[in-house]
Amino acid sequence: MLYAILCYHDEATVCAWSKDHDDAVMEKLAVVQEKLTKQGRLGPVARLLPTTAATTVRKEGDPPLVLDGPFAETKEQLLGFYIIDAKDLDDALAVARDLGEANPGGSYEIRPVGVFRQQDQQQAVRLAQRRAMGGEDRLFLGLRKGGGEPDRTGGESGGQR
Repeated sequence: MLYAILCYHDEATVCAWSKDHDDAVMEKLAVVQEKLTKQGRLGPVARLLPTTAATTVRKEGDPPLVLDGPFAETKEQLLGFYIIDAKDLDDALAVARDLGEANPGGSYEIRPVGVFRQQDQQQAVRLAQRRAMGGEDRLFLGLRKGGGEPDRTGGESGGQR
């Protein structure tokens, strides 16, 4: 089953990190990412730019209102996400714990992912079949065989949008 791990943290704290500290955290996270990639379980991963770069579309009127910045003011902001293939919620929680050890502070929200595009559903089924037969599949959600960079073309092996 696919799970999203949504990464929340106080943006002011993260933006105040020195380059060395940020690099060290990213290096620790890369270790967890590489482990998941080798297992064929890592889908798209994104680190979002600060909320000052955000634009919000409020849909309450016609036409919708476009605003600079985030809509909600919260203590923690969504700073990034992972899409992973996990056996169940406990498996997804174990990955979130590994990520938390690499990047202390903040919180992780884990949610099952529904697949809406037919080609993504077919790709998820092929992955499940290969895993059931004991094989690995590095084509999971846009990752090229061998764990390379995501396919950004949006073709059949492209990730979700």
